[in-house]
Formats: sequence, C-alpha cells, structure tokens
Amino acid sequence: MYIHHSISDLRNKLSCGELSCTEVVNSYLNAISSKSHLNAFVEVYAEEALQKASKLDSRLQKPETWGKLFGVVIGIKDVLCFKDHHVCASSAILKDYKAIYNATAVQRLLDEDAIIIGNLNCDEFAMGSSNEHSIHGKVLNAVDETRVPGGSSGGSAVAVQADMCMVSLGSDTGGSVRQPADFCGIIGMKPGYGRISRYGLLAYASSFDQIGIFSKNIPDLALILEVIAGSDNFDSTASSASVPAYSTVLQTEKKFRIAYIPQSLEHPSLDPEIRTSIANFIQKLKSNGHEISSVDFNFLDHIVPAYYVLTTAEASSNLSRYDGVKFGYRTSEPAEDLNTLYKKTRSTGFGKEVKKRIMLGTFVLSTGYYEAYYGKAQKVRQLIVRSTKEIFSHHDLIIMPTVPSTAFKFGEKSNDAVEMFLGDLYTVYANLAGIAGISLPLFRHSNGMPFGLQVMSDRLEETHLLQFAHQVMKSN
Repeated sequence: MYIHHSISDLRNKLSCGELSCTEVVNSYLNAISSKSHLNAFVEVYAEEALQKASKLDSRLQKPETWGKLFGVVIGIKDVLCFKDHHVCASSAILKDYKAIYNATAVQRLLDEDAIIIGNLNCDEFAMGSSNEHSIHGKVLNAVDETRVPGGSSGGSAVAVQADMCMVSLGSDTGGSVRQPADFCGIIGMKPGYGRISRYGLLAYASSFDQIGIFSKNIPDLALILEVIAGSDNFDSTASSASVPAYSTVLQTEKKFRIAYIPQSLEHPSLDPEIRTSIANFIQKLKSNGHEISSVDFNFLDHIVPAYYVLTTAEASSNLSRYDGVKFGYRTSEPAEDLNTLYKKTRSTGFGKEVKKRIMLGTFVLSTGYYEAYYGKAQKVRQLIVRSTKEIFSHHDLIIMPTVPSTAFKFGEKSNDAVEMFLGDLYTVYANLAGIAGISLPLFRHSNGMPFGLQVMSDRLEETHLLQFAHQVMKSN
C-alpha cells in the first residue's frame, strides 16, 4: 500500500522505479473502497484514473517530460467543473448535469500531469458548516464518525484526512476550507481573493468565493497553489499579479511581525481549552523571536451579520439561473405558466438550507430594505477592509482561532441557525476582507478532537503565510 509523505517523495520513488503511477492509483482506489462509509466521494473516476496512470507510466523513463504534478492523485469538490463529468453542487436541481468545460484550476492540474480520482461531497451549493446539507447524504469525520467533518467542503477534507487522495480542492466563501480542515486535523488554505481563477466554480457569492486547497503538509499545498494560481482571461476578477514560485521559497529563518486580536480570544463563544492553547502558543511565538502585538479590532460582532446579508444577497442573484429551463432538474408536475414552472422546480430542486438563504437574500435586496440591510452591510465591509489594511501596514500576519469549538455531533446545531452561523465567527473575516487564510492543525482537545490555529496574510502575500506555516509545522 502506498503511503503518501510528500509530492517530492512521490517523484523520487517514481523516478527510481520503486513505484508506478498505476500502483499508486490502485492503492487509493482500495482506500476509497474500504472507507466508502465515510461518504466523502460523490463519484470515483476509477477507470479513467487508471487509464491516466497508465499513460503516465509510459513516460516514467523520461522525467524531463513530467509536469509538476506528475502522478499526484487529487480529488475535487462537487462545485468544480470537469468536462464530461457530473457536477451538481450536491443539489437535486443539477442532478445528472455534466460539465461542458474544465474549470481553470482543474485544467491547470491536468496540464501538469495530475490524476483526478473523483469528485467530493459537500453542503448543497457550498451553503453549510457541517456537510449535513447534501443530496448525497452526510460526510463522516474519520476521527470520530459521530461528529461532523465541517463544511461546506467536508468531503474534500475527509478525503485527505483519511488518505483517499494526496490533496484536494474545495471552495471557501466564509471558511468552507479552513473550518473543515480544523475539524479534521489537516491543513486548509484559502488564498487571497483573485489569486485563483473562479472560472468553472459554481457560484455561491461571487465577491467572496475562492478555491482552496487541503493537504497534510505545506510543501504539497504550496506546489498546488503555484500551479493553479494566476491570471485568467475567462475571469476578470482573477489577479494579474505574478505568481511566486511558492514551493521554492518556503525555507526561511525570518521572524515575522504578527498581530493578534484580543477580542477574538475573549469572545464568549470560544471554547476555554482553545483559548488557553492559542494564548500559550502566542507566548511560544514571542519566545521564538517573533514580534507579537495586540491589535484592537472593533468589528468582530459585526462580521457574521454583514457576511450573511451580503452572501445571501449574492446567492439570491447567482442561483436565479437554476430555473428548470436552461439546464438541470425540471419539475415533472404540470405548470400552467412559466412562473409556476420556476416555483415548482425551485421548491423541489433546492434543499431547505439553500431556500432559506435565497429567501433571506431576496428580502435584503427588496425595496424598502435594501439600504437598511444590504447597503449597511457593504459599509461595514468597507470599514473592515480599511481596518485590515491598517493592520497589515504594520504586520505581516494576523492570528486567531479557526473555529470557536471542535467538531460537534451530528444534529447538535441543526435547529439553531444562530449558533451554527456563530461557528463562522473567525473564518468569515478573511472572505469579507479578501485576504488569505490558513488553518494549521497544531492542537488536540481533551475530547480527543483536533483543532487548529488560523493565520492570515494580506491579499496577495501568500508567501509570508506559507513560510510562517512551514516554520510552525516543522517545529510542531
């Protein structure tokens, strides 16, 4: 059985003939089969992955022809388009729909000889924090199968956690990569807004959405980001800034200027053990020579309300395209006019959580409420952006908890929307501000569950983030 340590280790084993790509893929297919009860995969591309592995094996003796991700086995969240493969965002409204093109991120993986082994379960249209809102059923946390894996990218997190692929792609609108990474005890990163093209990512909230990466080590994550980041003619919001060779600049003895927000550690929702662990870690960073400063941030209690007003408003607009006419599911019930067809299709095609968010978004955009809710939320967002720029004018990084608690039991928060939304307290900040964030699996709770530290850098300063993360993970 193949045990993955790093992409560089994989390349060494392939180049010296110790392994073949076919052997690696078969090992992962066996793992997926034996752990199918975790429900991480929606669809496994077994035959196709083996065919790709065989083609790569024909070039094993020609390493000069290898792409950067030669033989790397990757899973992709069920919101990323992979041509001629199903993509439905775990929603009945896109049941049986097949992508007609590749997402830019997916195409860049393929161009570097990666092997995509399957698509991964998630909350419907990436709306959820527990992976309980999926037409394919819930995903189980491999550490404790009675607990949620986090969401919305729960399948992507568990696939890496349980060694069913080497790395995976998810999407992060308000923490949907970092929160499940925290719950599952792995690394999850959301780069700054625009660093990775969103072309081919099924939209939830377009000014917040960003493709993210799960891995078990920083060098693998850095290399994946290096491959998929960059400008894209198909996405005008993708940054045209040059992409550093992240994988080659990880080693540094640099001492970073780090800010922490005391309000984040004093918040009543934060688990006491998480508070103590992070406070102790801050002292450890000080003793290691990093410059640590306490920085007041007065918007913490405004973050979640502003986030949900803005994202649901954007979702209301984005999801209007699913009407039963152009593509995807259409109701079989008779409809006397077009509006009735829309209503019946959407009522049966969308799940409860998605419908709730669409209705909230439609409400905050409606006449008489637009300025009271949407307009004010935009103003709060601008204040947060300005405040964040001020922090980064004096600091390289910001640290805070990733999530207020460890992974909770299935059903524990299902009937309390406010408590579920408060679970996003620390992660939505990065999406509102458009900055980069990563969750590092550094701690273990007395209940046996892992939890992480969240580190954030300015929008296109992922190099600082990865260098610091590499330092911390090596010494942990």
